[in-house]
Amino acid sequence: MTLYPLFVFMLLTMSFLISLIERKIKRFYFFKFKVTGYIENIEKTQKRIKMSETSVQSLKNIAIKIRISSVETTAAAKSGHPTTCSSCAETLSVLFFRIMRYKACSPREPCNDRFVMSKGHAAPALYAVWAEIGLIPTEELLNLRKIDSDLEGHPTPRLSFVDVGTGSLGQGLAVASGMAYIGKYIEEASYRVYCLLGDGECAEGSIWESINFASFYKLDNLCAIIDVNRLGQAGPTMFGHDVEKYQKRLDAFGFHTIVINGHEVEELISAFESAEKIKDKPTAIIAKTIKGKDFPGIENEDNWHGKPLGDKTEAVLQHLRTLLPPDINTFDFTIKQPLSKVKAVNINNIFLSKLPDYTKGDKVATRNAYGTGLLKLAETNPRVIAFDGDMRNSTFSEYLLKAKPKNFVECFIAEQNMIGAATGACTRNRCVAFASTFAAFLTRAFDQIRMAAISQSNINICGSHCGISIGPDGPSQMGLEDLALFRAIPTCTVFYPSDAVAAERAVELAANTKGITYIRTTRSATPVIYDNNQIFKIGKANILLESRADKVLVIAACITLVETLEAAKLLTASGIYIRVMDPFTIKPIDKNGIIKHAKEVNGRILVVEDHYAEGGIGEAVLSAVAEENDITVKIAAIKEVPRSGDPTALLDFYGIDSVSIVGYVQDILRGRC
Repeated sequence: MTLYPLFVFMLLTMSFLISLIERKIKRFYFFKFKVTGYIENIEKTQKRIKMSETSVQSLKNIAIKIRISSVETTAAAKSGHPTTCSSCAETLSVLFFRIMRYKACSPREPCNDRFVMSKGHAAPALYAVWAEIGLIPTEELLNLRKIDSDLEGHPTPRLSFVDVGTGSLGQGLAVASGMAYIGKYIEEASYRVYCLLGDGECAEGSIWESINFASFYKLDNLCAIIDVNRLGQAGPTMFGHDVEKYQKRLDAFGFHTIVINGHEVEELISAFESAEKIKDKPTAIIAKTIKGKDFPGIENEDNWHGKPLGDKTEAVLQHLRTLLPPDINTFDFTIKQPLSKVKAVNINNIFLSKLPDYTKGDKVATRNAYGTGLLKLAETNPRVIAFDGDMRNSTFSEYLLKAKPKNFVECFIAEQNMIGAATGACTRNRCVAFASTFAAFLTRAFDQIRMAAISQSNINICGSHCGISIGPDGPSQMGLEDLALFRAIPTCTVFYPSDAVAAERAVELAANTKGITYIRTTRSATPVIYDNNQIFKIGKANILLESRADKVLVIAACITLVETLEAAKLLTASGIYIRVMDPFTIKPIDKNGIIKHAKEVNGRILVVEDHYAEGGIGEAVLSAVAEENDITVKIAAIKEVPRSGDPTALLDFYGIDSVSIVGYVQDILRGRC
């Protein structure tokens, strides 16, 4: 009897040990399967995936459901583009329910395949897809285009399954190319990027900039699908249904091209599977489709672009429903999971690897310091990437290229694609992108910048060679509209550093600032005016000269700040003192600081800027003091199209040099302004 408890204890112990060993073995094989790919289990899994792939018939049914939803939702909204949704229904069905690999419950998972709806007016079709997946309640679809719904007329990142805003045509492929570039060269990941284009938008030059870029960088993880439905808004597209013309052009650019019937599910599957096997070339699937497919009386007819179906709605819906199996409410489908994970990335709290290291009074161009700051950031964070438009030896982004070539993307002279690609690179917080060129040339990419703001992008932009101070190159190279351009962008922070120290700190702050940022840099070398440990803050101006005897507040930046400091010496010699303010950021501008210091000099402000009068620092200051009484503002700016010349002569000719500033201050004190 006394041995019985011991016997029971031994049995229980042995049972526990056997169970523990069994769990360890199972865990080992699970780990082995998960990490190294245990051969037997992989084969079983592959067979199971093969068997459970969404069937061809289910894909056809889902396409019909997409059409039905697009008709219903646009009818409810009394606006929209049901016919263009119809032409791409099979493409979306095959992509999302057979080809793409993603986690449906987490659409922005970094390891997911990406999709860009460049033809953004087909948004209702995309919403129908995600409703079928289960991410959007079906009843919410009927709130399309309503003010309290995120289902807007064109996709925006208010929605978790949308990376970028689209709808301004010709831009989606640039964004997709930026995503693909990061995936292939920075992430070295398995995810693929798909971009659905309309045939009408292929008339945009920006599309061909992106095609050129994708081919040059051999983005074999990129697949463009051109929905050739023949009809644009006002009539037939440039090439109609001549798909061979599209094929020849894309072949010439170095794409792998496949021409298919875009309504044949089997052809779509075959084309996408073929694209996955292509190496060192991006793929373009040229899908010949019908606008208004399966809409009786509307199919392939002109004058139905951007219109709900009106009194034809019920007839079309009845016809579409007859194409579905009777009493079908749900569809069997399987979504493939990503092939692998991607590395965790931290792009928060990025800082310079070293403090600025300059000597006061030495002359250094702020464009030069921009390049130095960029390199210092990349030394502390490998996800700092520079995009440049063949200006790297002028913007000085070349510093990053020479030290860390993997972190530099040459976009050549194609500014629209450069901004779009940088926007794509920033999606899902996988890198911090800086894009640089001459400020004057950013005007041609204004639409891409505007759409980047709509896309809630964190792209950073640098414009060099600002103002007339660049000298003999003349007005075509002078950035004189840039502050106005970027001040108009709703999410944009505008930096205007006045010396090399401020420029490096502007780069650092930009990297950590949400939204668009713009850094304005100057060609000419200017004196270093700040200590290397100077603290800079967004929206906080710095006072460089101040006394109780000050009579006028002069606000200036960089070139004109240098001239203002020289003017202060001349004025002091004659017994006149001025307060000198460096704004540092033009948006947000230091409203409180401007008002405070203006009131301390009896409400007199002089703004001197190397920019057109419209939209520049002066108008920002006027806006800041608009509700204040007894503050007057005089603006000295460029008021006509300038000409070539020596920088010093140009500053004098257009009245923004030190001598002119002395005259303005004297006139203000005499009451002449």
